[in-house]
Amino acid sequence: MGRRAAFGPFGPPFGGGPFGGRGGRGGPRGRARRGDVRASILALLADRPMHGYEMIQEIGERSGGAWKPSPGSVYPTLQLLEDEGLITSESDGGKKLFTLTDAGRTEAESGPSAPWAEAGRGFDFEAMQEIRTAGVGLMEAFGQVFKTGTPEQREKALAVINDARKKLYLILADEH
Repeated sequence: MGRRAAFGPFGPPFGGGPFGGRGGRGGPRGRARRGDVRASILALLADRPMHGYEMIQEIGERSGGAWKPSPGSVYPTLQLLEDEGLITSESDGGKKLFTLTDAGRTEAESGPSAPWAEAGRGFDFEAMQEIRTAGVGLMEAFGQVFKTGTPEQREKALAVINDARKKLYLILADEH
């Protein structure tokens, strides 16, 4: 029975998400090790001064979409780096612009030059895009049936979705 036994007959009811991880808000996305937020911020600021939001976007782009740190991890790290004297901030039109201090530049030069690169290693972005496209198409079709279908059609559509979910978990259990 393997995985099926641990989660009941057809997989976990909540939280497993389609690709493992936490599921739910924030979703299962590429994660970098703890400490990479700090190294990433220092590496980015070695290039030029930036705003916090800009750093989040830049890390997402440079990791090829595998890792986009949350504001809840970036902003406290920025505050910590400022408290340590490694960065300074100045108000720029209601936003803070962060810049490395001399001590921060020394710290950035001693750290990794691209800490975000590790987050994307071994991740098949093409396959993930195909999966997303298929999932979105499935949900669009289901939504259309739910919005415009008869109660009988809705019931059939729900049965198809539930059957597909069961079949996917059976693939993991190596059963057909």
